[in-house]
Amino acid sequence: MRSPFRRNPAGPKPVDSHQKNLARPSAEDIYKQVASNARQELKRTNTALAISGFAGGAFMGLSALGTAIGVALLGTSPTAHLLACALYPLGFIVVILGRSQLFTENTLYPVALVLAEKRELWNTLRLWSIVLPFNILGALAFAALAALTPALEPRYVDALTHLGVQGLAHPPSALFWSGVIGGWMIALAAWLVSGSHSITGSVVLIWLLTFVVGAGSFAHCIASSCEILVAVLTGHASWLAYGQWLVPAVAGNICGGVGLVTILEYGQAIYGKETAEIIEEADKQEQQAKAS
Repeated sequence: MRSPFRRNPAGPKPVDSHQKNLARPSAEDIYKQVASNARQELKRTNTALAISGFAGGAFMGLSALGTAIGVALLGTSPTAHLLACALYPLGFIVVILGRSQLFTENTLYPVALVLAEKRELWNTLRLWSIVLPFNILGALAFAALAALTPALEPRYVDALTHLGVQGLAHPPSALFWSGVIGGWMIALAAWLVSGSHSITGSVVLIWLLTFVVGAGSFAHCIASSCEILVAVLTGHASWLAYGQWLVPAVAGNICGGVGLVTILEYGQAIYGKETAEIIEEADKQEQQAKAS
């Protein structure tokens, strides 16, 4: 009779599926996850996209609010600005992990899918045409709460207004290229989160990349809108100035997200796979030639 206390024979233990999943994902693995996420988002109804887009825009107010609180409490020195920007990633963490719709994040997921499946182009344009305006409406709702109600202390409203006025003080060309960097960083965060194995890892990745966006004051069409719309509602900026800011900011975010991340990462995943297959086939032919 076999003893229940008998030890298992010595030898390597089989690696279970959980352990296998801890391996570093390849670019192809990340691309498959990105494409899967895109298909899920594109299946949402117009109403679902609108509600999620509104929520995403409102939640991005957390980035503006966190930075404004830091500025109000610490001042406007370079060191204080850097510390205040440590709270800038709050909105991005909530939106990305909570799977709310964010326009700049959607310069990665559906576009990466469209590059492989052209039939999804119109669905992508449908998603963009709903998410962007409802993101802005959500940002406006946050700004109205901050500027038109006594919800915030006056010093925090003043700090939000100050940040908004600062955001408007750039020519269109500078806004566009600043938006390119902002869009690049956010889409890159979305790409890396798709390859992350844990919530903690995802939070760290989002925090690091979006902290750079905030610290560098790079234009983000939704997060920055939360600040600028407070300046508009408090009478320190005009609606026309906001519109003139929004156009180059959106254009830059699109170019940054699509051009610098989606196309490059798609090429790395798809064409890298094809190159690996060519090399593998050449190696097989060489081995067969040696054997013969």
